[in-house]
Amino acid sequence: MPALPTHQVAPTTRVMTLALEGEIGQDEFIDVAQQLFKLVHRGVVRVVLDFTDVGHLDYRLVRPLIARAELLRRAGGDLKIAGLSPYLYAIFRSAGAHDAFDYFALPQDAAKAFDGGLFLAQSA
Repeated sequence: MPALPTHQVAPTTRVMTLALEGEIGQDEFIDVAQQLFKLVHRGVVRVVLDFTDVGHLDYRLVRPLIARAELLRRAGGDLKIAGLSPYLYAIFRSAGAHDAFDYFALPQDAAKAFDGGLFLAQSA
């Protein structure tokens, strides 16, 4: 697991939404993980991953995604998940991540939740 930045970066209150698309396999996840790590180094620790346009996610990548969420949480932020289809939600649940994230129907709802707003959990 990557370490937190060695220099102190003041966390920003800005929420960054990363819109994913297509099928997310190992190669695509490496890109996502690198983006998340770069955001933490820049002080952006409030992130929404938008899965609205994702058709498939390799279940083996859910655990490393949980690790990235923990990185953001240790830095004072969080990682929220939006736009999961029932199929993708089933992948998250079967990989043991049903309570590892806050899940939202829409990315804008997830972004609002950082300010104590709306919370819409997707049902099983």
